[in-house]
Amino acid sequence: MKKLLPLILFLLAVVTVQAQKKKDLIAKIGELEQTISALNDSVSIAKRQINVSNANAELANKEAEELRSANATLLQNLTNFSKISKQNTETVNSALTSLNEKEQQLRLISDSFAKNDSTAIAILSQSKQILGPNAKIGASNGSILISNSLLALFEDDQSSVLSEEGKANIAKIAQLITKNPEREITIEAMNITGDFDVSYTQAIAVANELWKTNSIPAERLNIVTKDGNFKEGITIRLSPDLDAFYSLAKEKM
Repeated sequence: MKKLLPLILFLLAVVTVQAQKKKDLIAKIGELEQTISALNDSVSIAKRQINVSNANAELANKEAEELRSANATLLQNLTNFSKISKQNTETVNSALTSLNEKEQQLRLISDSFAKNDSTAIAILSQSKQILGPNAKIGASNGSILISNSLLALFEDDQSSVLSEEGKANIAKIAQLITKNPEREITIEAMNITGDFDVSYTQAIAVANELWKTNSIPAERLNIVTKDGNFKEGITIRLSPDLDAFYSLAKEKM
């Protein structure tokens, strides 16, 4: 027994040492595992950071490309805008020039109307002075109308022979016509019977008296016969020269 005791103690010592070494080994292994785990975590973090960096770089490259594209588009838009602005400026200048021309044309027409109105007022005043206060004088659309009953001009309402009173009246009208050589003269014969032959011969008689007796040029005289409904008589109309006005307007348009 005494011989076995040292052996047993040796074995115990060996077992104890081995146990301690195993414990130390296990601890070392645990430390290594922690180190490896920490390294794995570091590697994972590094990989994530690399992925993030790559993603950021890719995003930055994409944004840079979009920015370059946007800058190119902006530059093209600015170029186009400059061209359009230049074209618009030219268009506006052309429109202003055209507008000024139209304003001048409208001013010319307006001035012509104003001149005609003032001339009509002047003729109206002249007609009252020449024909007397009892004359039937009116104005319509710039024209002066001198109305005469058939009995004030002819021997009777069916006659085409002028009475002395009629000749005197026509002589006064001729004075007014002579003072306004730019006016067109229209002799309007109206009746209520529908017999235009009589009206026409009466209008011819008035025209001949103006032409042959009072020296009014025949080319200035126009004759019109029409149904007067409930009116009859001879109206002498002094009208503005519309043909000349239209020619002037057409020339300036």
